[in-house]
Amino acid sequence: MIPGILGKKIGMTQVFRADGQVVPVTVLKAGPCVVVQRKTPTVDGYDAVQVGLVEGIKPQRLTKPALGHTKKAGADGVRYLKEFRLKSGDEDLKPGDRILVDQFKPNEKVDVIGTSKGRGFAGVVKRHHFRGGPATHGSMFHRAPGSIGASSFPSRVFPGMKMGGHMGASQVTVRNLEIVEVDTEDNLLVVKGAVPGPNGSYVVVRRAKQ
Repeated sequence: MIPGILGKKIGMTQVFRADGQVVPVTVLKAGPCVVVQRKTPTVDGYDAVQVGLVEGIKPQRLTKPALGHTKKAGADGVRYLKEFRLKSGDEDLKPGDRILVDQFKPNEKVDVIGTSKGRGFAGVVKRHHFRGGPATHGSMFHRAPGSIGASSFPSRVFPGMKMGGHMGASQVTVRNLEIVEVDTEDNLLVVKGAVPGPNGSYVVVRRAKQ
């Protein structure tokens, strides 16, 4: 059993089940992937496999170290790399092995990891869902954050205080999404629900923990 696969988010749509139920789904272009490197406990201290997404990237778009690293495994056209930890029961993969979407089945549960959309600088109302102050009657407190701490003691702002700042563009994991359909011809994986990131962004699909 493979631990996961890499892919790209295509977009959202909806499908109908056999009983007529409408299901919102996200379509993912998953694979084909190739194993670039195998990490072993004796050499690297842990058991994992490094997987690359085959996209047909031109060699001149890669750095020389990256090009030499992928050529060792015969993984031409690979730029996006991720590691999957291996556990007992997982397939014994070696460099050059291919990982395809047909190794997933409908009704399986997967975790999808992606980078959320960047929203730039956001205030506390948008970023942390603060209510804000009254909107009328001469109020001068609308979308301000309010007090962030006492002045005499402790005379500092505690770490983790909810304030305005950079919003989005962070790693998000959505767990236990159901696989609705698997298209082996076009390497498509259709999962129920939403997936983080804009269309065309990279995602990691790993098997959910049982």
